[in-house]
Amino acid sequence: MNIPSESLPSSTRPVDPALTKLLRSLQPGDRIRITQTVRVGLQEWTTTVTGTFRELRYLATGLATERVPEDDIVVVTVHFTKDNGELSSVSIDEHTQVERLTS
Repeated sequence: MNIPSESLPSSTRPVDPALTKLLRSLQPGDRIRITQTVRVGLQEWTTTVTGTFRELRYLATGLATERVPEDDIVVVTVHFTKDNGELSSVSIDEHTQVERLTS
């Protein structure tokens, strides 16, 4: 998928320009901390995870029927390895914060 360098696609709202810049600058092996706020109904909670950055990918989804390209949903995902060795990924939305940690 050809993505303009100044932006990242999102199925919800545009990804914050500062977060876009950080995500594009991450290199495999960088230590990161990801914090997300999740809301289900009236309940909301925040969770944080740390690990080692592996890659930034774009998950393009769509329906099984033929539709216009604007109906496709593109989700930015950060792939990383948790400290316990588990391979994991997080979808980026407007409630996601990513920090590069110094060694």
